[in-house]
Amino acid sequence: MGYSASDLRKGLRIEIEGVPFLITEFNFTKPGKGQGFYTCRLKNLVNGSTLTRVYRDNVTIDEPKLEEKKLRFSYENGDRLVFTDPSYEEVSFAASVLGDSRHFLVEDMEVSVLFHNGRPIDVSLPTFVEKLVEFTEPGARGNTANNVLKPARIPGGFEIQVPIFVNQGDIIRIDTRSGEYVDRVGKK
Repeated sequence: MGYSASDLRKGLRIEIEGVPFLITEFNFTKPGKGQGFYTCRLKNLVNGSTLTRVYRDNVTIDEPKLEEKKLRFSYENGDRLVFTDPSYEEVSFAASVLGDSRHFLVEDMEVSVLFHNGRPIDVSLPTFVEKLVEFTEPGARGNTANNVLKPARIPGGFEIQVPIFVNQGDIIRIDTRSGEYVDRVGKK
């Protein structure tokens, strides 16, 4: 089953040559004479690249075979991440699917995984996660300038920029979408 050009809209997922894309921008143009056309800015859901395509009214666009599943993170096994589905079946795939976001995983965290033809292509984590600061240099005394940041390491070796008042052993909240510090929530 596919879409006609009139079905196109921002946020719709389509398939081009076996690759799923998301329409990020959409514009319909009707010239004075002739047939209207649809200009779409598309984001590749596998590698993140973008492209622009123009469609006329009479075309059929493929619908991708996408499936979204709720899974719980279990453990890391080398360069693979192991999750369980609601029926406790194990699902594992390469950590590279998550990129740096894999450092924000917490045991038993529920994530949403998007599969294309049975292959995981995207993992959505909760917006915020709390992590322990394993190591950071102490803040310099007397440094009261606003927005002074220093590096801090969280479990897994990922480094994040934090304010100077954050110390080793503090628990911080991180925005998983940007990988940035949000606030300090306590001490270990």
